[in-house]
Formats: sequence, structure tokens, C-alpha cells
Amino acid sequence: MLQFERRLRREDAVRRYVIHSTESGWEVVEQHGTEVVRKLSLQDWHRVERVRRSLAQELDDLVREGWKDIGN
Repeated sequence: MLQFERRLRREDAVRRYVIHSTESGWEVVEQHGTEVVRKLSLQDWHRVERVRRSLAQELDDLVREGWKDIGN
């Protein structure tokens, strides 16, 4: 089940951030274009919450730098 997804674009660059549930917990994936630059497998919901807050801050910073939210 998808817990979180956000995609940003600046010029021709696209970044995608996803948190989804798996059979053993949750997976966090960050993509720059088609390249996966970060992939975490987590079993503790509290860690997922911390990662989600960190992603929110990173995404806010990117938007201030000119990245545009392009939805899912």
C-alpha cells in the first residue's frame, strides 16, 4: 500500500519520493530520473515517521530552490 508519493521537476530533471508498505514493513525509495539513489527497508513505524519528516524538509527546500510539484 502506498503511504506517500511526491514528484518534483526542474527543467528536464525529475525526482520521485515514495514510501510504501511491504510484507515485512515499509520501503522508502528516492529516484533522480530513472536512477534509484536511496532505498531503505524499515520495520519500525517510528523510523518511517522520522524519514517522512526528513523527506518533507528536503522537499520544502527543493521547492524553495525552484523545483515544481508535478503530482503523482
